[in-house]
Amino acid sequence: MSAIFPKWTNWLPLVLALVAALAGGAVTAGVAVYVTPKYYRVGYQPVQPVPFSHKVHAGQLGLDCRYCHSNVDKSWVANIPSASTCMNCHNQVLKDDPRLAIVRESATNNTPIPWVQIHIVPDYVYFNHSVHVNRGISCVECHGRVDQMDTVRQAKSLSMSFCLDCHRDPAAHIRPVDKVTDLGWQWDSDPAKAAKMQEINGTKFVHDWKVESLQSCSACHR
Repeated sequence: MSAIFPKWTNWLPLVLALVAALAGGAVTAGVAVYVTPKYYRVGYQPVQPVPFSHKVHAGQLGLDCRYCHSNVDKSWVANIPSASTCMNCHNQVLKDDPRLAIVRESATNNTPIPWVQIHIVPDYVYFNHSVHVNRGISCVECHGRVDQMDTVRQAKSLSMSFCLDCHRDPAAHIRPVDKVTDLGWQWDSDPAKAAKMQEINGTKFVHDWKVESLQSCSACHR
């Protein structure tokens, strides 16, 4: 004798398919939103082998970013300074401080300091520092107020949408080239005036400097 099922069971396959589709969509949306640099790397602040304070060096002392990152306006990469660069000052300043033992050893033995990299983009992403720096895009746009950080942390997501937001409206982010490393610089202390000046001058800079706000895949994925 064959089993007789209630009529509502005829809808069971459709209901199960709908539940599966909704669950799959929820998982996909969750991954797309939360498994991104915006959520799992913003705030990343590893302990470094040497307690180098950007707040002291770039903030209080006013050292230009390019003194240490000397190739940032010439190369695709912002180089990490060698120990000899550090010793230009620290062979006199705090020269016997135990916190700088690794730096002194590195300079003496010509061995690298094992810095922990913070700002990382995938291998398939091409980013040229010199192109941006030489067209008035400040370090602060991607790295935040490093001059206020004792220990550097990742302040921006560096996600694709983050990059595209700037590429779609470069005038809103551009500034005079000589102010690129002045992280606290503003067009004006009054926010309304600053926004107006940014709009006028930013548009002019984009035109005069022939800034290409590329949005094609091949601009970054090569």
